[in-house]
Amino acid sequence: MNLIIKYKNLPLKVKATIWFLICNFLEKGGSVITIPIFTRLLNTKEYGEYNIFSSWLSILTIFVSLNLYSGVFSQGVVKFEKERKEFISSLQGLSFFLFLLWGCIGFIFKDISLVFQMTSTQFFMLLVIIWTNSIFGFWSMSERVKFEYKNLIKITILVIILKPIIGIIFVYFSKQKVNARIFSIMLVNLIYIYLFFRQIFIGKKIFVKKFWKYAIIFNIPLIPHYLSSGILASADRIMIGKMVGLKEAGIYSLAYTIALIITIFNTALSQTIEPWLYIKLNRKEENEISNVAYPCLILIASLNIFLIAFAPEVIKIFAPKEYYEAIWIVPPVAMSVYFMFSYTFFAVFEFYYEKTRYIAVSTMLGAILNIVLNYIFIRKFGYISAGYTTLICYIIYAVMHYYFMRKICKEKLNGIEVYDKKILLLISISSIGISTIFTISYLNRYIRYSLILILCFILIMKKNKIIKFIKGLIELKNKRS
Repeated sequence: MNLIIKYKNLPLKVKATIWFLICNFLEKGGSVITIPIFTRLLNTKEYGEYNIFSSWLSILTIFVSLNLYSGVFSQGVVKFEKERKEFISSLQGLSFFLFLLWGCIGFIFKDISLVFQMTSTQFFMLLVIIWTNSIFGFWSMSERVKFEYKNLIKITILVIILKPIIGIIFVYFSKQKVNARIFSIMLVNLIYIYLFFRQIFIGKKIFVKKFWKYAIIFNIPLIPHYLSSGILASADRIMIGKMVGLKEAGIYSLAYTIALIITIFNTALSQTIEPWLYIKLNRKEENEISNVAYPCLILIASLNIFLIAFAPEVIKIFAPKEYYEAIWIVPPVAMSVYFMFSYTFFAVFEFYYEKTRYIAVSTMLGAILNIVLNYIFIRKFGYISAGYTTLICYIIYAVMHYYFMRKICKEKLNGIEVYDKKILLLISISSIGISTIFTISYLNRYIRYSLILILCFILIMKKNKIIKFIKGLIELKNKRS
């Protein structure tokens, strides 16, 4: 009862933040829960084929949607606050126009789907999924900005219930299981079309020249960045499928998916924090950012370590024994997740000050390096090495964005030190070190269990000191600022 009373007394913004986190968790967690089912309904080859489709989906989303619902939209709803409704509806219109354009391209050049290792049917389903995902992206971000969470909860729950149920039924009864899996996702996504017409009706403008021009000019230079991000996230699975085989791509994809479980928290935190970061930059309150950044980084690092420690058990739960080799891929990819998340706190400065060139350079470098290293190490050491090339590339990716953030601070903010690099290094190196020790311990489960018990004992015994230490770091940073 006390918790209910406390909840009712919370400010609207706090309630909204809590529910946005829950919605993100439910949205991403729903697909994770069904992994043990689909790894048993699909063999390793079919699972690999579906995940290669998913990889192309993430890459082609950049070209088909221009990622309009990402950086430019977050910035635009703040920049055009007085014309927010018209801005939202016009970007929905632009997204629909791009969908139709690519639909025509696919119809005229029917063989284009073969380039992406899919049939023409799969390609058109992919276009519908991309467009409907964009609709939801626009709508959910507009709800977050207004701190309206009730409708978001309803839509999220409806979708996370329907997607696995319809997906399992379709795959179970179909002979073309990969197509059935893709079609089930597209079918449920059609729910979002209601949100499209709702926002068009509210904004009453499907085309506003200045908004279309602003969005295109802002996002076109970011295409290399978004494309490079997509390559960083997906190239390894596509290359394994081409260079080794669909079976190995399936095993790698399972490990990659499990390692990315933590991105549920990443996405939830990022989407909740990102509007707040823009507000802080807009108000010239940069000094307050680190107070939130450090605890968030420590949280994500801790969750990654926890996942790595129990990776062998998690793999056994999520898939049959033919996938067990995936345990060696989980640690490096899970460690990569930490560096993916840290990027948020650096790149927001590049987005806010519209330094798209910086964004493109750092991300393209990471993507090119990823392809080169994958090509060399997959051939020489096998597909498991792709996990470690991913880690190396995400470390470089984060470091580059940190460097450009500091450059912007010197140019725009009188050289202010938003983050203490010693604190960032301490969190990062500690995370990698502990994760590496747990990875080595996979060779002997008794050693691994002993390490888990020791770590838990240390955390319990040193709980107050750890909290005090974190607070001290933050206070030290504030004194230096």
